[in-house]
Amino acid sequence: MQALQSANNGFVLLCAALVLMMTPALALFYAGFVRSRNVLNTMVMSFSAMALVSVLWVLYGYSLAFSPGSGPSAPFIGGLQWAGLSNWSVAYGDGQLSHGAVAFFQLTFAIITPALISGAVVERMNFRAWLAFVVLWSTFIYLPLAHMVWGPGGFLGVEGLGALDFAGGLVVEMASGVGAAVAATVIGRRRSYPGHGAPPHNVPFILLGAGLLWFGWFGFNGGSALIAGNLASLACLTTNTAAAAAAVGWMVIETIQRGKPTAVGVATGAVAGLVAITPAAGFVSPLGALLIGFMAALICSYALQWKNRSGLDDSLDVLPIHGVAGFLGMLLTGVFALQSVNPAGANGLLAGNSGLLVIQLKAAGFTALWVGVGTYVVLKLIALAIPLRVSDQEERQGMDIQAHGEEAYNTEFTG
Repeated sequence: MQALQSANNGFVLLCAALVLMMTPALALFYAGFVRSRNVLNTMVMSFSAMALVSVLWVLYGYSLAFSPGSGPSAPFIGGLQWAGLSNWSVAYGDGQLSHGAVAFFQLTFAIITPALISGAVVERMNFRAWLAFVVLWSTFIYLPLAHMVWGPGGFLGVEGLGALDFAGGLVVEMASGVGAAVAATVIGRRRSYPGHGAPPHNVPFILLGAGLLWFGWFGFNGGSALIAGNLASLACLTTNTAAAAAAVGWMVIETIQRGKPTAVGVATGAVAGLVAITPAAGFVSPLGALLIGFMAALICSYALQWKNRSGLDDSLDVLPIHGVAGFLGMLLTGVFALQSVNPAGANGLLAGNSGLLVIQLKAAGFTALWVGVGTYVVLKLIALAIPLRVSDQEERQGMDIQAHGEEAYNTEFTG
C-alpha cells in the first residue's frame, strides 16, 4: 500500500505542477491580446491570484471546500477542522493518496478560476480592487461551489443532485465565465470600447500561451482521476481529442466566413475545446470527445460574435469561451456519458438516460445563479471602500505605469 500511495501521490503532484503552470500560461495568453501599455498589469493579475489564493487555501480554503460540514450547512460548505492544512499527511479516501497531494492539486484549480475572470476586466480595473476581489470572491463564491460539487455530501455532486463534473465545468469554467460577465457589466466598458478597438499586440504570446494551456490541461483533466490508471489515460485522450477537433472546427468556420483561418482563431478554438471537454473528460469516449470539440467550435464562435454585437466589454472573451463552453460541456456530458467508460459515472441521453441531462441542466442553472448574484454582491461591497476602476487619465496612460510604475517594453537605449 505504501508503494501504491507513493506512486499515486507522485502522479497527482506532477499533475498539480502542470495545472499550476497553466496560470502563468494564461497570463501570457491574455497579455498577447491587450495593448502594450497594459501587458504587465494583465500578467500580474494572474500572478497575484497565485499568491493570494495559495495563502488563503492553507489558512482555511481547503478545509472549507473539502472537509465534511456539519448541520444544515453541510451540503453547502465544509468545516474548519482542517484549517492550516493540519491534515496534510493523513491518508485520503481509501489510502492511495495523502491529503497533502490532493490539497495541492485542488489549490491549482482555485488559483486559475479568479485568474480567468481577470480577462474580462483588464485595462481598466483598479489593482487594489482586484486584490480584494480575488480574496472575497474565492472565499465566498468559489469555496462553497467547490464543496457543493466535489466535497463530501455536496449539494450538487454525486451524493446530492447527482451532477457529473469531472474536472471543473461548473467549478472553474462556468464560474469564471459568469463571474466575468457580471464583473465586466458592473465595472463598465473601457473608454475606447467599442469604437477604437486595438488588435492584439503580440500574437505569438497568444499562441505560446494557448500551447502551454493545452499542455497543462493534461494535468487539469488527467489528474482529476486522482490515480495513475486507465481513467487518467482516458481523460488525457479525450482532452487532446476535443482540443484538436475544436481547433480544426474553428479553422473551418473562419475559412468559410473570412476566406482564411487566423492564428488567434486556432488558439481560441483549441481553448474552447479544452474547456468543453473538462466536465466530460472522464465520462465520455474519445469519439464523444471528438463531437464535443466540434460542437464547441461551432457554438463558441457564434457566442463570440454575439458578444461583440451585444456591447458587453468582456475584454478577452471569458464568457463566450469559458462560460459558454463550460455550460455546453456540462450538457453534452448529459448526452454522451457512458457508464461502461466510467462505472462511477452514469449513462447519458444517448445511452437511454434522459434524467442525467436534466440534472446537468439544473446544476448549470444553479451555478450561474450562485456565481452571478454572488459576484455582483462582492463587487458592490468592494466599491464601498475601493474604486473599482481607474480614472480616465490613468486608463489612457496605461495600467502598467498606473498600478506598478513599470513598463513592459523599454524602447529607450540607455547605453
